[in-house]
Amino acid sequence: MLGIFQHVWVAQFPAVHPRTHLVLRVKGRRTEIGMHTMRIRFVDEAGTELLGGDGTVQFGEPPAGVVEVEAGAVLVFDVPLPAAGTYAFEIALDGGDIIRVPLAATLAQQFESRA
Repeated sequence: MLGIFQHVWVAQFPAVHPRTHLVLRVKGRRTEIGMHTMRIRFVDEAGTELLGGDGTVQFGEPPAGVVEVEAGAVLVFDVPLPAAGTYAFEIALDGGDIIRVPLAATLAQQFESRA
């Protein structure tokens, strides 16, 4: 998992950060060809789920001689941010270990114009 950005600034809370893209690249071995379950949660600091969903990822048959398989997905969310703080996307494949992609939200400073 790779985060291009891990911090957003908003004008006020609560807020919604529109069209947040989560890009996943899932890799496996040739022995893992087939359908796998995936769980994605967006949680706050206390672990409260703000968004979540289940889906599947399909590893297809790779060309002869290739031992690794991979699948990709681009997921788009309107992310709810009820307050300033630290949030995370939690991703689990087949109920295994959870990978966390952090996201911090802060109130943007308003700059005053000085005459």
